Amino acid sequence: MQFGAALLAAPLVWVGLFALTHPAIDVRWPIGALVVFLMPALVYPVLEEIVFRGAAQGLLWKTRLAAVAFGPLSGPNLLTSAAFTGLHVLLRPAWFTLGVIVPSLIFGYFRDRYRGVVPAILLHIFYNAGFFLLFMRPE
Repeated sequence: MQFGAALLAAPLVWVGLFALTHPAIDVRWPIGALVVFLMPALVYPVLEEIVFRGAAQGLLWKTRLAAVAFGPLSGPNLLTSAAFTGLHVLLRPAWFTLGVIVPSLIFGYFRDRYRGVVPAILLHIFYNAGFFLLFMRPE
């Protein structure tokens, strides 16, 4: 039920972004730029989740931070999400980074809930694929 709600959240955000920005959407663009699409839609999410949720968050569960929680969010998730967002600050515009923290906390929540990275990877791929398909195109 919660995983389904997390999946549904992404299209709701995409609809909201569309309503705010009215972009010219061409869902055919990845056909001509498959690698440009697959890197942020598939490759980066897998690598980021292995590093951040798998390695970093997994290691933090072995520290005193594991005893810290804010509602359903674990201390390891909060610190990992802060690091994940911080990395995006270095690589992307500030406005883009604001859209990273909430999904990161969601991915971390499901990593904790299922004690593995597969749910986080699946969500991250879905979120990124939809976002990049609808709102990004190579210039």
